[in-house]
Amino acid sequence: MPQFDKTLVWFRRDLRSFDHAALHHALTQSRQVYCAFIFDRAILDALPRADRRIEFIHASLLELDQALRTMGGGLIVRHAWAEQAIPALAAELGVDAVFAHHDYEPQAIERDARVATALHSAGRTLHSYKDQVIFEKSEVLTLAEKPFSVFTPYKNAWLKKLHAGPDEAYLQPYEIDAHSAHFAPLPANTAAIPSLAELGFEKTNLTELNIPTGMHGGQELLDAFADRMQRYDQTRDFPAIKGPSYLSVHLRFGTVSIRALVRRALDAMRAGTGGSGAAVWLAELIWRDFYFTILFHHPHVTERAFKPDYDAIVWESGAHAQTLFQAWCAGLTGYPLVDAAMAQLNQTGYMHNRLRMVTSSFLIKDLGIDWRWGEHYFAEKLNDFDLSANNGGWQWASSSGCDAQPYFRIFNPITQSEKFDAEGKFIRRYLPQLAKLSNKHIHAPWRAPALELKMANIELGKNYPAPLLQHEDARALTLQRYAVVKKVATHDAQD
Repeated sequence: MPQFDKTLVWFRRDLRSFDHAALHHALTQSRQVYCAFIFDRAILDALPRADRRIEFIHASLLELDQALRTMGGGLIVRHAWAEQAIPALAAELGVDAVFAHHDYEPQAIERDARVATALHSAGRTLHSYKDQVIFEKSEVLTLAEKPFSVFTPYKNAWLKKLHAGPDEAYLQPYEIDAHSAHFAPLPANTAAIPSLAELGFEKTNLTELNIPTGMHGGQELLDAFADRMQRYDQTRDFPAIKGPSYLSVHLRFGTVSIRALVRRALDAMRAGTGGSGAAVWLAELIWRDFYFTILFHHPHVTERAFKPDYDAIVWESGAHAQTLFQAWCAGLTGYPLVDAAMAQLNQTGYMHNRLRMVTSSFLIKDLGIDWRWGEHYFAEKLNDFDLSANNGGWQWASSSGCDAQPYFRIFNPITQSEKFDAEGKFIRRYLPQLAKLSNKHIHAPWRAPALELKMANIELGKNYPAPLLQHEDARALTLQRYAVVKKVATHDAQD
């Protein structure tokens, strides 16, 4: 006998019809199950009118709706404030409960609490489940039962917990098809999914970029990556090489299952087909869980440094800081690898992970700009923006986060370029004005002989900027800037 007569599954960052925890639990506990997605105005109203993420979600919803219809259901889509729309829709459908997945971002936690309160006042309940991570909240703790703040021991404990259960129960998929008879048909008055224009958004270059959307797109990328997973550790740092999985945007919006990805890595490792790359890729997936855990236990990181001492750093300010920041945003720093990376971000919404480290280090430790400025810019531009990972990455670069790089580790943008884009292929793709420079001088055009610049049709300061500063000088200033951290730490120790 089902526990509920009718329930509603609230889709959010889980846009798939398979291996879906909330959907599985609703189908197995209910006589009839409705499905809904809310284009939340609390989020959408703050976005630029051309946003690839909204277009990605929209395309993915069309596929999800069709998949649900094939199983006897369908997707109810509204454009409203979610915390109002979900209780209202629950009342309209006459459901007993709403099923959804845990979210770990502070604003989302507050929203869900308000939704739960509104539902409760109407005699309904909100049921939430883990889905977007393997381990969450306090599932992986130190021997002292405290959250980890260093990745390697966290990873070891994560793997130990994973393998401790029978048949790796944490990775078992949630069955949907076998329970599809419990899908409720869409109400007769269900409106079509609103178009981008009806949502107030414009089309972007998502299609021209050949970014695959939806469940089929995620599976396509996973299958393609499986053939090169074994070389991931050797290729992932080179932006001109097809090394990454490119699945981050699909993980962000849940068009793939994290359980399926971890199983794929482990299967490759056990079969001996994963080389040394599968284990490295698995570690990257574990980093994702780690950052979610940090965000949940330390929500202050959204506004302040994980390590409080680093809030004492005095960053550049005023008009000069704004000028430096705008040059960085526009890819006009005069350092080709940094500028090419920013061009990639601005043109495509994607940035290679190695380049995220290079560009963030340059903003913070060459230009002396507050890491939060860069974090906010990436949040606006990245297709795969995820608060926990983005914040974790920026705090790592600024040395203020958990398990971050030491403050005195300062990436040299020239040597990074020479090491990871030695032939300048990536630079030439995004900075075609530098295409005729030699491999030797494309990493630092101002060092090129005047004749080579002339032959390459480059006029520094005109068709390509001169460097904003010299890295060696900036490094010295950064060490002075970060000296306050040592002073604060010493003072605290004496107190």
